[in-house]
Amino acid sequence: MKEFKVLMVDDEEDFVRTLDERMKMRNLDSNVALSGEQALEILEKEVPDVMLLDLKMPGMDGMEVLKRAREAFPGVQVVMLTGHGSEQDEAEARRLGVFEYLRKPVPIENLMKVLKAAYQKKLQESMVAATFAEAGEFDTAQEILDKSRKR
Repeated sequence: MKEFKVLMVDDEEDFVRTLDERMKMRNLDSNVALSGEQALEILEKEVPDVMLLDLKMPGMDGMEVLKRAREAFPGVQVVMLTGHGSEQDEAEARRLGVFEYLRKPVPIENLMKVLKAAYQKKLQESMVAATFAEAGEFDTAQEILDKSRKR
């Protein structure tokens, strides 16, 4: 599979730096944000394919980052990874369009499968929209992109 970009957002620095190293060992282009605010700053400069997002962080929490990212960067697939979430948190994240909601700890191979599936979904949505746009069906292409934004 082609290398894809992952932005990992987690305030637990040791955890996220170790995960970053493991991603790089698997030839993924990864970047780290240690807060929700920092994640949004990075998104403004370089949009990843997939964002791995912690739920509970000081300042701007993962739910707020998810809302803002889905609105401003609808093509980014978001995987929420948390050690402290509730069933209500999961339901809200899914309503806001998270690709997957995972609870820590997650074996690295399982996490990689989810990240790859999120990337595949991004590619599929982009290709379908591009096909309609190339055929001159710009309204249909926009509808596809809008639907992907709302998921």
